[in-house]
Amino acid sequence: MSKHGKKYLTALKQIEKRPYALPEAIELLKKVRYERFDATFELSIDLNIDPRQANQQVRGTVTLPHGTGKAVRVLALVTPDKEKEAQAAGADYVGLDEYLSKIEQGWLDVDVVVCTPDVMPKVARLGKILGPRGLMPNPKSGTVSPDIARAVRELKAGKIEVRNDKTGVVHVPFGKSSFDNQKLRENAQEVLRAVEALRPQGVKGTYILSAYVSTTMSPSILIDRNRI
Repeated sequence: MSKHGKKYLTALKQIEKRPYALPEAIELLKKVRYERFDATFELSIDLNIDPRQANQQVRGTVTLPHGTGKAVRVLALVTPDKEKEAQAAGADYVGLDEYLSKIEQGWLDVDVVVCTPDVMPKVARLGKILGPRGLMPNPKSGTVSPDIARAVRELKAGKIEVRNDKTGVVHVPFGKSSFDNQKLRENAQEVLRAVEALRPQGVKGTYILSAYVSTTMSPSILIDRNRI
């Protein structure tokens, strides 16, 4: 069983066992965090869904007003006539067959893969490679689009996927510790709005059971659900 270090335990002692308003939680995390790098702030949202049911899956996208603070490497899989369009929009890698071959050989030095609908039959054969790594293009995540330039620009500007895991929890990064508190708050609020908008029709009663904020290595802080 793993044990937490002294710095973690010191930070934990400064967090009261009660729900915090979102701005208060962000401010407290800034004080107790002890990472010596530009740590990621993350929301973990526990939802009242049954992940085993197809009609209760939560999946969509959210564009953070202030971005994630991370440079996103985008691979655009497109036919030759779309290459200049993807490059002009800011894609880091552009092509098709040569990149499909590189991926089959083990190359995956990207954060997001986007493509146009017409090349999906070719991309589909890489599902076993891209799928487990969360890189498989999908219309629900905005990574399969006929408007490849727009898809690339949105990803570069801070568009990220919102998706529940097998336990019904959504984990979403919403900024860096170098962001000021207002930017972090506005990004987090946008995530919460997006999750609420993705509520499956089959969910009855309370939808968001709890929400926590944390940094890369910090303890998590419970958000007051009534004040989200």
